[in-house]
Amino acid sequence: MEDLKLIGVWYSTFVCRVKCALQLKGVKYEYIEDDLSNKSDLLLQYNPIHKKVPVLLHGGKPIVESLIILEYIDETWPERYPILPKDPYERSKAKFWTKFMGDQESTFWSLIKTTEETKEKKINEILEILKTIEEHGLGDKKFFSGDDMGFVDLAFGTFMRWLKVAEVIKEVKVFETCTRLQAWFERFNEVPVVKENLPSQDELVAHYKLKFCIG
Repeated sequence: MEDLKLIGVWYSTFVCRVKCALQLKGVKYEYIEDDLSNKSDLLLQYNPIHKKVPVLLHGGKPIVESLIILEYIDETWPERYPILPKDPYERSKAKFWTKFMGDQESTFWSLIKTTEETKEKKINEILEILKTIEEHGLGDKKFFSGDDMGFVDLAFGTFMRWLKVAEVIKEVKVFETCTRLQAWFERFNEVPVVKENLPSQDELVAHYKLKFCIG
């Protein structure tokens, strides 16, 4: 095994996308579970700026931020499963959509904290974002990357598992009105590395209900 370690927490969407990428590449690594309520010396040593997971350690050198880690993995093991498109134009589009989705993350996350008074407005706001992604990003493709899962799918698909959790906790339906995105998400969930590396919806619902003292 290469000197490769991943510091993370089981419930992080950002950690899970890195786990999926490593498995797609067939790369062996050691996983180190941290505790964000009592951060380890290892985490603080290797990510002293943001003090967040995931952190990928390759030969003792830290790589941080999940999307940067995905690019690093793809470039370090280029002969294996391609995560980013080789074509420069397609690559630029993949980076655009991951940035666009990343810019909306706070809006998605805020659903779990929304009040009854603001719930409808928040749902409509999220729905508009999802429709934009569905129409202009996914289109009629099987995956964002085409016939196989890639960079955008890893970034957005892992995050959508968490949006589904927010839907359950807040007892709302947002995602299912976007039928093409819904079909894509069902395909995403059937990919073996996704099944193996993402926690179940029930596990995440229980975790976040406890975290936010809900129910």
